[in-house]
Amino acid sequence: MQTNILKKIFVKLIKTFGFEIIDQNQFKSPTLNKELNEKLSILNKSIVLPLGEVKLKRKINDLLIIFRTNSNIDIWDQNKKRIFESDKIEYVKRSLNSLIRAVNNLNQNYPSIKVNMIIVDDNSKSKNLDKIISILDKSKHNYEIINHNNSEHKNVIKNQKTADTFSNLSSLLKSFEVGKNKGKDLVYFVEDDYLHFEYSLEEMVGTYERIASQLEKDLIICPADYPFLYMNNEKTNLLIGNKRHWRTTNKTLCTLMTSKEIIDKYWDNFYQNCLDRHDPFEKYLNQIYEKEICISPIKSLSIHITNINSSYGLSPFIDYKSLWEENS
Repeated sequence: MQTNILKKIFVKLIKTFGFEIIDQNQFKSPTLNKELNEKLSILNKSIVLPLGEVKLKRKINDLLIIFRTNSNIDIWDQNKKRIFESDKIEYVKRSLNSLIRAVNNLNQNYPSIKVNMIIVDDNSKSKNLDKIISILDKSKHNYEIINHNNSEHKNVIKNQKTADTFSNLSSLLKSFEVGKNKGKDLVYFVEDDYLHFEYSLEEMVGTYERIASQLEKDLIICPADYPFLYMNNEKTNLLIGNKRHWRTTNKTLCTLMTSKEIIDKYWDNFYQNCLDRHDPFEKYLNQIYEKEICISPIKSLSIHITNINSSYGLSPFIDYKSLWEENS
């Protein structure tokens, strides 16, 4: 009896000093009142067994999601079919469904973060736009739709060989402009052909807080584990995120999460990337990663649902069909 009383006093004392106790005999934490196989991270602390805690100096309070869509074009710049060979609007719908599920999960685990969604639509047919709006209305999340007119950038972007290329560059520039003007903290630029796991945003935000706090600087997060990352013998560093491993990378596509601070700091790169069709397409974005930390997950948190042979497409070791079906 006396031992139990002393133990309770000791636990309270330890918590007062901001420390946590691990009882490896019982495989639990008396201070957290949790089993060690549960989620151990709490407010202002990221805790990963057995690495201990990281005090979260970089807390996220706002997330702006910018969903860029063109429901009319099957695969831009390619004459190929995507996996499952459906109409483009079907990929848009499932991508949006998966993103909304991820937002719901984020709200549950990080209720203090304000989440807003802006849809940058590139001339979708009215029947397709109605389907997009129906999904958004059912979600009951805050959203705004921007019906983008490509002529807005007629005197900014160089003339291109095809109207589709110009359209892609223009909608991308519009997305970046919206992120710069309306972003407050984190901004997630996401294209309409990515399927997200339900826990993806929770892991991305939790990892952002943990690693940015360790590095004491903002970073860039890519949600996909692309095949091209394994085609060259490139050096990388492995990092521990919220619940999984991450690797450093010096290349991404145009789906990425970063901070308003990074956007402002490298606005010229974001802007220049949209003025012409570069080789690679993300030339000026990749230049940012020569100076800032960019990471991608192992395994993937999102898959780019393109052609099965594309080096920019399907991430390894994922049950693609299950992810496709659960977001119908």
